[in-house]
Amino acid sequence: MDTLQNMRAFSYVAETGSFTAAAVQLDTATANVSRSVTHLEAHLQTRLLNRTTRRLALTEAGKRYLVRCQQILAYVEEAEAEASDAYARPAGQLKVHTMTGIGQHLVIDAIARYRTTYPDVTFDLTMANRVPDMLDEGYDVSIVLASELPDSGFVSQRLGITYSIVCASPAYVKANGCAQKPSDLLNHACLRLVSPAIPLEKWAFDGPNGQEMVTINSSPFQVNTADAMKAAITSGMGIGILPLYAAIDGLRNGTLVRVMPKYRSQELNLYAIYPSRQYLDAKIKTWVEYLRGSLPELLAVHQTELAAYELSSSLAGAQITI
Repeated sequence: MDTLQNMRAFSYVAETGSFTAAAVQLDTATANVSRSVTHLEAHLQTRLLNRTTRRLALTEAGKRYLVRCQQILAYVEEAEAEASDAYARPAGQLKVHTMTGIGQHLVIDAIARYRTTYPDVTFDLTMANRVPDMLDEGYDVSIVLASELPDSGFVSQRLGITYSIVCASPAYVKANGCAQKPSDLLNHACLRLVSPAIPLEKWAFDGPNGQEMVTINSSPFQVNTADAMKAAITSGMGIGILPLYAAIDGLRNGTLVRVMPKYRSQELNLYAIYPSRQYLDAKIKTWVEYLRGSLPELLAVHQTELAAYELSSSLAGAQITI
């Protein structure tokens, strides 16, 4: 029995004073309305209406029950309106997960710019270098770096491609020389970035001769965030792999230099993952659309800046040679 629908039929009958008028309001047959009220009375084991051939009248129990029905139906209508509004208008809290480096260098700024357009959306942001359990942890959107995603029932949107480069400090290069190819790294202090996207010991590079791999068996330092790795490299501790988005500022201001300029670490895809495509909440839809529109452009700017850095470095090297 659909109790809610029966309550709605009873309320219309009580308010209009007629089964026929209630049926018109509900766009159904009079017999269906009569049956709904009968089922409701049987369920409650209480008479709600006194019926004669000419009129209807609420019983005392019916009067009390009508008040409760009206309250409940009002709450239901309010809840339905809120849910429909969530589908139509971006508002409320978004619970977002992102990997730490992406969050610090890309996502927080994207949130700030998104909220200039959608100020009614608030964010609960968690940064952790893992792919979360979306349902168990209650995330609306997860932003991750991966070569590919495992099969799941979730929807994913690719936001762009990025890669990592090998960096050192100017002081380290001056004291220890500059590695030119992967095998040269065996003669250097290599700092290891603990990341689900990059193997800890086996460093793979794409270069002039295709993919090359070198095994880094020992390290004086390892850490699990790109910014901490950047700080270690900048301090002169050794050579390390940095995502381009984390390295670009250091290259620009001269606190980092690129090592092995003809090589890059494996390309990784940047994904936004969310639970469902159907009846997508407006805040999730607009947030993912914003990321799709803004992050590829920003990643392209980083590559353009890297190309400019490489050009200026080569020109400087040519001037020194002359």
